[in-house]
Amino acid sequence: MNVALWITAVVLAAVCLVGSAKMVVPQEKLAEVGASAQWVLEFRPGTLKAIGAVELLAAVGLILPAAVGVAPALAAWAAAGLVALFGCAITMRLRRGERFTIAGDVTYLVLAALLAWGRFGPESFTG
Repeated sequence: MNVALWITAVVLAAVCLVGSAKMVVPQEKLAEVGASAQWVLEFRPGTLKAIGAVELLAAVGLILPAAVGVAPALAAWAAAGLVALFGCAITMRLRRGERFTIAGDVTYLVLAALLAWGRFGPESFTG
């Protein structure tokens, strides 16, 4: 189970690293990606940078603390934070009526919830 949780953490970290591009890519360029990226136009650039920073911190928090053995319990908290982040993403997509593009966010929410459960519970780094 520990290996599956590590694989899940790496996948979620990769997703978050890609998502953190919001910090450096201009809003207009992000909106050009496709219909599923039009949501960026509803937010101010500073808000997008904040979301990107949260995703970058989550990516680091999922892997680094446990990998180096310094405060490894932070990995569970990073996963719990991702549950909240993807929950907000799902809410935003539902509000926009994007029912067909919601599958990815739901998948990531489930993965983050499983990771948080595993790291807080049976495969905890603290016990």
